[in-house]
Amino acid sequence: MKKATFYHAGCPVCVNAEHELLNLVDSSKIDIEVVHLGEQKNKIGDAENSGVKSVPALVLDNGNVLHINHGATMAEVRG
Repeated sequence: MKKATFYHAGCPVCVNAEHELLNLVDSSKIDIEVVHLGEQKNKIGDAENSGVKSVPALVLDNGNVLHINHGATMAEVRG
């Protein structure tokens, strides 16, 4: 099974993207970990090290980063 990580900050743009993505993806073929960076600040470094520049973003298991819409930059997430 393929894996991906969806990073977001909890803003309306991010939450909408999360809902749309999870409704779109077949969970029997891909396991998506959802990381709310506003609640899991210890994961901000992981997101940045994976190449996330803004959220919402989906990091695929092959290392590609898909930046979806624009909710907040990583600088804004850091506060």
